[in-house]
Amino acid sequence: MKIIVCMKQVPAGTKVDIDPETGAMKRLSGETRTNPYDLFALEAALELREKLGGTVTVLTMGPPQAEEMMRDAYAMGADDAVILSDRKFAGADVLATSYALSQGIQVLKDADLIICGKQTTDGDTSQVGPAIAEHMGIPHAAWVGEIVDADEKAIRVRQNLASVTQLSEIPYPCLITVDKDMCVPRLPSYLLKCASAERPVRVMGFDDMLDHDLSRYGLIGSPTAVEKMFVPPESEKQVYLEGDSSKKSAELFAILTGKKII
Repeated sequence: MKIIVCMKQVPAGTKVDIDPETGAMKRLSGETRTNPYDLFALEAALELREKLGGTVTVLTMGPPQAEEMMRDAYAMGADDAVILSDRKFAGADVLATSYALSQGIQVLKDADLIICGKQTTDGDTSQVGPAIAEHMGIPHAAWVGEIVDADEKAIRVRQNLASVTQLSEIPYPCLITVDKDMCVPRLPSYLLKCASAERPVRVMGFDDMLDHDLSRYGLIGSPTAVEKMFVPPESEKQVYLEGDSSKKSAELFAILTGKKII
């Protein structure tokens, strides 16, 4: 079985840089981490590989610095890693991002199962996974809380939908998006990290895609218009109260109510 896991680097904290002209987030600045939901997706893929055999390939779209995340995926047990990196992909919304990823998956060929995290912590749309499936014309199941069973022909999952739980059986090729806590992501292995230190991380650009229509990618291919985006002002004001409990309680009451202490 060939499994592809879509992953993403997201800002590690609240400090992010916004391009004032496009409203897009500057991905080359600030600390990043692996999107937490994607770790559950990778673990689900590794467990399926252990049961059914095959390979696990990790795919991401982003700047070259995403290699650090891919190295961590190797240390967890991934077999291959691919980064879609090209200035033509920059500024993509959900539609353009999912289209580029679907193109990358088709270039990799013969994927039986695609697994995505339910959402990303920097977007929270929960739409990229299902959109990839729609672009590829394959069935999908979103908000998967449990993989009930899987064999060489189909996967059976439990979906945690808004008001009901649904059991679904989906034939390959297909895509699922997994929720958090459906499994426990394994820690990176030092032995695997050493063993994969020289393993290449493949980088693909616009020229590697099957479709070279620029209107489908990046900022040009993004119909979503961001009217305004800004970083909220930081507030680190702290007040220290001194004295015994009675005095501090009175001061706190005065602060909260705006009344002066007599």
